[in-house]
Amino acid sequence: MRELRIDPHDLQIRGVTYGTFVDLGRAPTVDEVSAATRHAPADIRASWRRLHDAHALVLDDVGELRMLNPFSAVPTPYLVRTDGRSWYANCAWDAFGICAALRADGLIETACADCGEELTIEVRDRRPDRGDLLFHCLLPAAMWWDDIVFT
Repeated sequence: MRELRIDPHDLQIRGVTYGTFVDLGRAPTVDEVSAATRHAPADIRASWRRLHDAHALVLDDVGELRMLNPFSAVPTPYLVRTDGRSWYANCAWDAFGICAALRADGLIETACADCGEELTIEVRDRRPDRGDLLFHCLLPAAMWWDDIVFT
């Protein structure tokens, strides 16, 4: 397994990208991160590419943000509401991750992937209000990055 190190500059760009995502409630553009960091857009794009290669974020085919785990840059079946705001998660696991990342109680709105039943899960004090739900992954974790969008 190759070791990828993320340099301090890219970590700073990643931190600003995450902070801007949370503040805006959506994925920031290259220009928005460029303005926030005072780095040229080309520098932001290059940093995002290196972060993508290190699995620290996910870009789409044209180089725009697709995922900032646990946040999704595109609508998904996993909507998380907290503190009067909302974000999409990439999967059920990431929905709980949004509450954890924000250190906030929240409401997860989704549907059962098996039967389609609507599900609403309240997270209070870092715990879901339901203990009867099961999270199932189709692939073992070692294979997730083979196609992270599918996973």
